[in-house]
Amino acid sequence: MSGQTDQLNAIVGQRIEVSPGLIVLRVVPDGWKLADFEAGQFAVLGLPATASRHPVSDPKQERADPDKLIKRAYSIASSSVANEYVEFFIVMVRSGALTPRLFALSVGDRLWLSPKVSGLFTLAEVPRDQHVLLISTGTGLAPYMSMLRSDLVCDDPRRFAVIHGARHSWDLGYRSELLTLDRMCPNFTYLATISRPEEEPIQWAGETGYIQDVWQRGVLEESSKFRASPDDTHVFLCGNPSMIVTMEKLLNEQGFKEHKRNEPGNLHMEKYW
Repeated sequence: MSGQTDQLNAIVGQRIEVSPGLIVLRVVPDGWKLADFEAGQFAVLGLPATASRHPVSDPKQERADPDKLIKRAYSIASSSVANEYVEFFIVMVRSGALTPRLFALSVGDRLWLSPKVSGLFTLAEVPRDQHVLLISTGTGLAPYMSMLRSDLVCDDPRRFAVIHGARHSWDLGYRSELLTLDRMCPNFTYLATISRPEEEPIQWAGETGYIQDVWQRGVLEESSKFRASPDDTHVFLCGNPSMIVTMEKLLNEQGFKEHKRNEPGNLHMEKYW
């Protein structure tokens, strides 16, 4: 165990429970400096198999090599400008190997954080004169929070919009921050939708249905007069695979084309599930 402990190079600086099964975890490197990164990229977190699991997770599964760190990649939600810590928006997979262990951590506990940050799901290849539409479900919102915290400039000609879908209102992470940005920045729009409004303890007054339903109803354009066009907008998709498949089809029909290194387009997709 001492060898594993020596590998744990970071500390939990903050843990916020957004709702049961959803946390925001702020991780601080211990004695070393974070590498520069671009908003939208991901880092890797790790814990030994001997680390405790959260009580509500499924029973522990035996691993062939209990001394090996369990590692998984997570999109960074914090700004690329601040380098004192990195923040992650994580959902518990009860049968998973790592997330039940991450959920069992408290402030001050140690874990492993990759010194290297990777990923191509960024704004790097989006021209500055193009608007940006960020569409996500669940924790797919994480890379967008990094983009907004790093690149959104209020009153700028460039417009940003977020469409975020979840089952319940309490699963809409970062909602307060996004609502504040929506009120403060005339060039930013936040649109949230939930798919199970009948389970809300207090009647939900916002949009309901899946993201594709909201999109086909034209809610974004009606609410903010922001019409996403292939001529002046880049669209990002991140989250549930079925949402990505459905939205890709709808957007293709409207003239959006997947962006590739050798074939530039205006539709960017993060398929990490």
